[in-house]
Amino acid sequence: MDSTLPASAPRETGPADPMARLTPKEIVEGLNKYIVGQENAKRAVAIALRNRWRRQQLPEAMREEVAPKNILMIGPTGVGKTEIARRLARLSKSPFIKVEASKYTEVGYVGRDVESMVRDLVETTKNMLKEEKEIEVKDKAREYAEERLLDLLIPPHPSVKPDFPAGDPLGKQQYDHSREKFRAYLREGRFDDRVVEVEIQEQTSPMIEVIAGTGMGEMDNNIKDMLGSLLPQKKKRKKLKVPDAFKVIVREEAQKLVDQEKLVQEALERTQQSGIIFIDEIDKIIGRQGGTQGADVSREGVQRDLLPIVEGSTVNTRYGIVKTDHILFIAAGAFHSAKPSDLIPEFQGRFPIRVELDSLTRNDFVRILKEPDNALIKQYVALLKTEGVDLAFTDDSIDEVALMSATVNERTENIGARRLHTVLEKILEDISFDAPDLGDKKIVITAEHVREKLKDIIQSEDLSRYIL
Repeated sequence: MDSTLPASAPRETGPADPMARLTPKEIVEGLNKYIVGQENAKRAVAIALRNRWRRQQLPEAMREEVAPKNILMIGPTGVGKTEIARRLARLSKSPFIKVEASKYTEVGYVGRDVESMVRDLVETTKNMLKEEKEIEVKDKAREYAEERLLDLLIPPHPSVKPDFPAGDPLGKQQYDHSREKFRAYLREGRFDDRVVEVEIQEQTSPMIEVIAGTGMGEMDNNIKDMLGSLLPQKKKRKKLKVPDAFKVIVREEAQKLVDQEKLVQEALERTQQSGIIFIDEIDKIIGRQGGTQGADVSREGVQRDLLPIVEGSTVNTRYGIVKTDHILFIAAGAFHSAKPSDLIPEFQGRFPIRVELDSLTRNDFVRILKEPDNALIKQYVALLKTEGVDLAFTDDSIDEVALMSATVNERTENIGARRLHTVLEKILEDISFDAPDLGDKKIVITAEHVREKLKDIIQSEDLSRYIL
C-alpha cells in the first residue's frame, strides 16, 4: 500500500508504464502479429490486462478491493494457450513464469510445494529489473570500465599515490597524453588481440554449493545467502582478450551502480502488481471420479494448496514477503478426460473468465506458416540464408504442408501447430544437412517435393505415428 498517496488519489502511472498506452484493441492487435485465430482468448486476456491498469487508477481504498480476473483456458495442446499468455506478458513487460500443475505435490508429499512458483516469479522479476537498471546505467558503466581497462593497459601515473612528491608536471602531462592515445587505440579496436589479466569476483563458492545442496528448494537459497554473507567474497584473476575483459568489467561496474536494496523492493512491488503466473496442465490435478486414495488425494490436495495463493495470501521469499492478491493467474488444460466443473468448487470460483480455444484447421495451418511475424516459413528461410541458400516455398507447397499436418493430426495424436515443426523438419532435413556444400544455392520447395518426401510416411500410419 502506497502511504504517500491520499486515500482518494489514483496511483500515478509513469511514462514508462506500457499499460498506459495499451488499449484492449491494441493488445489484441499485438497478439495477432504472432498468434493465428483464437479471438475469444485474445479478447479475454486483453480485458484482464487492461483491468489491471484501470485498478491502478482507482482510489487506494477501492484499489485494494478489486481482485484480478483470473482466466481458465480450455483447449487441446498446440492451439496457442501458452503463447497467448507469454506474448501478453511481453507486450505489457510484465514478469511472467510458466509452471506445470502436475509438477507440484500436496504438502507432506515429496515434490515441489506450490509456494515455490511465487518465489520463482520474484526471481524472474528481479532478473528482469536488474537488466532494465543495468541498461539505464550502461553508458556510465562503460566509462568506468574504459578507465579500468586503461589502467591495465597503461598503469596509473605515480602521482596518484599519496606519497608521490609534487613537482613533476611534465611527467604527468606526458602520461595523460599517452593515456588519451591508448584510449583512442582502444576505441579503434587496435588492442582487440591483446590479453590482459582481470580480477573477477566469484559468484558462489563451491563449498557453499555443497553445503547448501540439500535439495530443499527455497531452503537451499536461504543457506546460500546466509553463508555467502558470512564467508569472505573470493576473487580470482583471469586472462582475457581486451574485448572480453571489457564486457566483464562493464557488467561489474553496472552492478555497482545499481542500488541493490532499491532493486529488491521494486522487484517485490512489481511482482505483486504486475506478475503473471501461467499454470499449465491444470486438468492433471483433478482426481478421478471415485478416487479417494493415493495420487487422487494428492491431486485434490494440490488444488487446496493452490487455493490460498490464487485467492490472495502472503508468501515468504528470500527477498521478503510477497502478497499474491493482485498477481494474475492464467490456468490452462486440455480437459480431455475431465471437465472444469471437476475442479473443487472454491478453485473454480477463483477463475471467473473461462475461454475455450478452438482446434486448428488446415486453413489455420496455412496462416500460421505464412502470416505471423515469427512464421515458420520465415524462420527456415532466414536460417538457411546464413548458409547462402535462397529457400522459397510455392503457395501450393504451403497448402500441402498444411494438409499433411492436419491429416497426421487426425490419424494420430492431435498436437496442433506443433505438428508443423515436425513436418517441415522432415521436408528440409536433406537441405539443412547439405546446405554448406550445395552448388545450387537457390531452392524452391513445391507441392510435388513435399509429397515426395512424405508419401511413405503418410501412407503408413505406424510410420507417421513415430516419425511425424
